[in-house]
Amino acid sequence: MEITRETVISEIVENCPEAMPAFQEIGMHCMGCAMATGETLEQACAAHGVDPDEFINYLSEFLKTV
Repeated sequence: MEITRETVISEIVENCPEAMPAFQEIGMHCMGCAMATGETLEQACAAHGVDPDEFINYLSEFLKTV
C-alpha cells in the first residue's frame, strides 16, 4: 500500500494493522479515534505536531521491518 499525506488513517489501519505501533509511538492512538474514518495522515500529523513527511518516511521504514 502506498501511504501519502492524503491517505485516510482508517485505510492505513484496515490495510496495514501492523503499522499501529508506529502511530502509538508518537502519541497517535488512531485505532479507537472517531476521526480516523475521515482524517488524512497529514491532518492527523498536524493535530499531533508531527511532520507528515518525516512520519511517512518513518512509517515506510517501520513497515519494512514487520
